[in-house]
Amino acid sequence: MWKPILSAPFGRELELAVFDEDGEHALVFPCIKGRQGWKHAGTGVRVDIRPTHWRYWQSKTVPTDNGKSLGEAC
Repeated sequence: MWKPILSAPFGRELELAVFDEDGEHALVFPCIKGRQGWKHAGTGVRVDIRPTHWRYWQSKTVPTDNGKSLGEAC
């Protein structure tokens, strides 16, 4: 179940929903809320987004920037 973005916890892998010119959709990678904003959970790179809703990330693997999961990247 989606929750309002204002209730998103810090330091947890979250699935985020964003609203853009194509409508509302979920990001395909998990993000972590930090003091400086949102970061990609797999790479640690800051993500410039304004999400509207969140829910806990359900996947066991986190995609990285090279197309492999973190489990495969090592």
